Amino acid sequence: MALLAGFGHPDQSADMSPESHTAPDFPHPPPTAMAALSTLTALDPAFGTILDRAGPLPWRRRTPGFPGLLQAIVAQMISNQAAAAIWGRLRAIPGALEPATLIELPDDTLRAAGLSRPKVIHARALAAAFLDGTLSADRIALLDDEAAIVTIGSIKGMGRWTAEIYLLFALDRLDIFPSGDIALAAALADLKSLPARPAPKALRELATAWQPVRSLAARLLWHHWRHVTGRPAMDDFKLV
Repeated sequence: MALLAGFGHPDQSADMSPESHTAPDFPHPPPTAMAALSTLTALDPAFGTILDRAGPLPWRRRTPGFPGLLQAIVAQMISNQAAAAIWGRLRAIPGALEPATLIELPDDTLRAAGLSRPKVIHARALAAAFLDGTLSADRIALLDDEAAIVTIGSIKGMGRWTAEIYLLFALDRLDIFPSGDIALAAALADLKSLPARPAPKALRELATAWQPVRSLAARLLWHHWRHVTGRPAMDDFKLV
């Protein structure tokens, strides 16, 4: 299948649009991605057109555990570009990606990196959850998708979108679709020429058609939206 050549590898550009930036090196997709692409395009041929227009799909990935969830907090309610800038400053603080160190950092230090006051509170709550054993990378990895979402969501500031982003990018779960994501709604409206951007509930219902490979549908829709808007793929999988 010709589309299988469209996944991003370290020697491929992540965006073929005229406005593209120099792409970072992205990791190889997992073997399951190839089968998922075949399944998805059979379910909905519209997804088969995205790679032809937007170029190879960069396989963005995040580190499991505390750093990946902290990064998801950083990304809440702001653009990818703003999140990448804040994350770069935060990870430059010695020990900030370790729960025991972050929880002791002064508020002013975290605020100087770009975290809002609520996100400082949420980052500390996340650190406390790892320190007291409420959360751990191993525990989350053993849970099924919905149980993991509920467990992560029990921590202050960690809603469903944050949990879904973590499962999708840090654990490579196959059937995750963050229906509350505005960019996904906008991308689908553009791809399908919908009269309006679907609301989260409607988007969630539409996405059921792409089970059991909704994670790839989400990745492709984000890729489509980056191409349409001329935004670069962000190098957000590198944490050190």
